[in-house]
Amino acid sequence: MRTVHRLVLHEARVFGSLALWMGRRSQGTASGRPFGYARGQGSTLLGLAFVCVIETVGVAAMLRDWPIAHDVMLVLDIYTVLLVLGLHAAGVVRPHVLTGDALRVRYGVRVDVWIPLTAIGAVRREMRTTHRYEPGELDLPVGSQTSVTLEITAPVPYLTLLGRRKEVRVVRLYADDAGALVQALTRA
Repeated sequence: MRTVHRLVLHEARVFGSLALWMGRRSQGTASGRPFGYARGQGSTLLGLAFVCVIETVGVAAMLRDWPIAHDVMLVLDIYTVLLVLGLHAAGVVRPHVLTGDALRVRYGVRVDVWIPLTAIGAVRREMRTTHRYEPGELDLPVGSQTSVTLEITAPVPYLTLLGRRKEVRVVRLYADDAGALVQALTRA
């Protein structure tokens, strides 16, 4: 039951992000400097949304003689289009945020990690296109790549999508302007 609750909460946050995006607002950026990462995935997700719209039209035409099936599929297809747009919106309205004492690393509504600046041992601009799971590492690729690597001196906790607590010592993330993020972290 807890898993279902976490998944429903995730989707509610995705749709909440869609509302923020339409209102041209962001979440959690008032206390620091935002660093976006959504440009790297924007064309892919918006292209997927376009394909879903085309699929909706095609399925509607195929099922026009079966009204119940037509209505069910129409609702599911509209939900899918909104979900894909919401995933993009989540990346836009929830950027990484650098405050005076921490870096808030985010990935849509799925990941939100606060890393104290005092715990960052090294930061470098590093383009990586291959990622595999390693314990103690958190890879947040956008468009299958990361552009910044953070080495952390003490384990930093975060919660997974399903609410499991994990600790991380290395974070690899994508930033639209990786150079500016690395420079800002180096100065901080």
